[in-house]
Amino acid sequence: MTQDHRARFLDLALRADALRFGDFTLKSGRQSPYFFNAGRFDSGAALAGLAACYADAIDAHGVGFDLLFGPAYKGIPLATALACEYARRGRDLPVAFNRKEAKTHGEGGNLIGAPLQGRRVLIVDDVITAGTAIREALGLIRDAGGETAGIVIALDRQEAIDPAKTRRSAAQSVAADHGLPVIAVATLSDLLDFAGGNAELSAQRERLLAYRQAYGSDSAG
Repeated sequence: MTQDHRARFLDLALRADALRFGDFTLKSGRQSPYFFNAGRFDSGAALAGLAACYADAIDAHGVGFDLLFGPAYKGIPLATALACEYARRGRDLPVAFNRKEAKTHGEGGNLIGAPLQGRRVLIVDDVITAGTAIREALGLIRDAGGETAGIVIALDRQEAIDPAKTRRSAAQSVAADHGLPVIAVATLSDLLDFAGGNAELSAQRERLLAYRQAYGSDSAG
């Protein structure tokens, strides 16, 4: 692997049981040999390690931003943990996130945290599947006067939305439709490399390759 944060992330995901192998039915109806659930990063140590991987991936890309935005729900702890990691590194970043339902009392509204007006916003989430949550976040940021600088996710499954029509993945579609960089801490291609160098996972590699052959986007190689 070319960047250590990828291997560290995949190792951490395995230890947290966030990355599992077996037979899983996805929301799309596809039968997948692996499943990723960022909700299993459910301790302070696990979140801290994950945030360090995110920060390394972001810094390696070089995207410019000055606010972190976490879409509800999983994006909220991810953006918060990432802000803490950057503070540990000497950069104090503002954080904001949205409510699923707008608050009708008190200060009202559907945004919590630092104001977005005039800021370059980095969206922090776990994955992009259909891209619905990301598109909602883009609209909220725009309406609040912010400018989206990019999107960072934990894992890019590099799956074609509809292999019969296009080999573009949801992440590629969001990037192309909105002209934004989508940074992944790791991808399916990285997982294949990781499995190839891990004796315990080598038996999973053929199933992962077959899945990529059937559903992989053109970014999956």
